Amino acid sequence: MFEDYLKMILRARVYDVARETPLDSMPEVSRRLDNAVWLKREDLQPVFSYKLRGAYNHIVSLDPERRRRGVIAASAGNHAQGVALAAARLRIPALIVMPKTTPEIKVTAVRRHGADIVLHGNTYDEASEHAHGLAGERGLTYVPPYDHPLVIAGQGTVGMEILRQSSRDIDAIFVPVGGGGLIAGVAAYVKEVAPRTRILAVESEEAPTLHAALRAGERVVLPSVGIFADGAAVRQIGGETFRIARQLVDDSLLVTNDELCAAIKDIFEDTRAIAEPAGALALAGIKQYVAKHGLRGKQLVGIFSGANVNFDRLRHIAELAELGEHREALIAVTIPERPGSFRTFCHALGPRQITEFNYRYADPGRAHVFAGVRVRSGLKEKDQLIDSLREKGFEVSDLSANEMAKMHVRYMVGGHGNHVEHERIFRFEFPERGGALLHFLGELGSRWNISLFHYRNHGAAYGRVLMGMQVPPGDTAEFQGFLDGLGMVHVEETGNPAYRMFLG
Repeated sequence: MFEDYLKMILRARVYDVARETPLDSMPEVSRRLDNAVWLKREDLQPVFSYKLRGAYNHIVSLDPERRRRGVIAASAGNHAQGVALAAARLRIPALIVMPKTTPEIKVTAVRRHGADIVLHGNTYDEASEHAHGLAGERGLTYVPPYDHPLVIAGQGTVGMEILRQSSRDIDAIFVPVGGGGLIAGVAAYVKEVAPRTRILAVESEEAPTLHAALRAGERVVLPSVGIFADGAAVRQIGGETFRIARQLVDDSLLVTNDELCAAIKDIFEDTRAIAEPAGALALAGIKQYVAKHGLRGKQLVGIFSGANVNFDRLRHIAELAELGEHREALIAVTIPERPGSFRTFCHALGPRQITEFNYRYADPGRAHVFAGVRVRSGLKEKDQLIDSLREKGFEVSDLSANEMAKMHVRYMVGGHGNHVEHERIFRFEFPERGGALLHFLGELGSRWNISLFHYRNHGAAYGRVLMGMQVPPGDTAEFQGFLDGLGMVHVEETGNPAYRMFLG
């Protein structure tokens, strides 16, 4: 059915610039999962991502006149570097449109390859629209990041190499998905050559572009996407990529940010390489799939798709990795406010390692403790700990999966707001660039009093703020209109138990 793609992949001209990357064993992960786990090391490409393959295969096919005029692309990272290097090798002009939120390390990497750069908009969609306009004005050829047969064929060479490099039949290949170019190319090749090998799509649960399309039976536009795995943060799957994927992909998996961080840690411990969040999607999917289906003794391959990560993001990734591996439990415990109760609670925890402890006097009757506790055997031990504490009379809330608690509350536990009337709590996300926080505060104005504020730079493209505002009941409609007019991602957290216990 996809014989044309098989021929295109076999003829793809990627090796003028791309390397045949190794298929490396993951010894520690394999031992722990009781399956043979392999990583296809696309992080070892000259631009630290597989994107170079498709970009070069598309550009090298252009006729001399279109090459002379040059190419243009829109990207915040990996595709931009692929196009820039491909154009440099072919000695043709390249213009890359990048969002203003793009980290400087990625802008510098693109400029290093000789491409011209235009910074426009705060999102990929805004940059892409501008790039299409410039392409028409200047007669440049637009190089799409995923939705083109030549790009798909270039990415398909990853699947061709996997089958050639493996000495055993592969049971399943786990492929990260954003716009779908990689999974379309890999599936088109593998299903023609080794049809019994399962193809599993892995996406961030914050950007389930293929998962949503498969459920709906058609392409859908997601209302918003999370940006933690920014290399795969796409609002709509490509048209051609979806046509292929819906016929050839065996299943799709969604993973959490915590699971991604745990997979990044696993990759580092087995290879000493540091994956970007999107680059660890496949391994996170392998771990989830093995746990869900109880697989043993299988040959499983994950595509390590990229390693373009900002150094200052590693702190945040490391913090979430323990939660993703279920090696840390975040709990809120209510204890009586009387002499000896704090020591009694510590004894109840037993000899476990404490990773975090926050406590402050609240009222004469009781106190709330925010604690991080190391657990060696994962969810089972965490549940046993919580049950044990409850049996001893403590009120316990599990905050391990509470985004507000993980992102904000654990860094600002320090006392309740006394006499703060009509307080409402919101989480906001806004583009992270110079002056962005000041601009954000300027947008808020002074109509409602700010009663709580927490911001922490996570090294990502978007800043995260937790904010309390005093909104009298009579202002509810006006305040909702104000929120809608901001155009910022926001979530109300007034009912969150972490707020009520530690900040409210």
